Amino acid sequence: MKLTTAAFIAFNLVTLGAAHSYAASIGNVTEDRAEAKYDASKDSAKSQYNAAKKGCKKLSGNAKDVCMKDAKAAMVNAKAKAKAAEKSETAYGEAAQDGNKANYKAAKERCDAMSGKAKDACVGEAKMKYHQ
Repeated sequence: MKLTTAAFIAFNLVTLGAAHSYAASIGNVTEDRAEAKYDASKDSAKSQYNAAKKGCKKLSGNAKDVCMKDAKAAMVNAKAKAKAAEKSETAYGEAAQDGNKANYKAAKERCDAMSGKAKDACVGEAKMKYHQ
């Protein structure tokens, strides 16, 4: 019986440790993904701007000036939208983390009605489910 209890405790420690490291990495993954998308969008905007500038070279006078300003405006708008999308995705990830924390606290409170191994198992399940 002692071996079973020891195995149960060891399993919970391992799974709880993995769940904790997973929760810590969720925020980093969301931020990294948002940043990567932002960088790709900026690069795309810059490439489109450079292509538009080449198209403007064949023009002259005011038409060329207008073409260049339009190309620049398109790039600035694309970068602004990319930045807004990055902030939105990061905010969404933070909101998901906040929701998981609140759900975990509620689940943990439900576990308080239990005792012993049942309570330990309940808390462990809540930690895994809500990535705490």
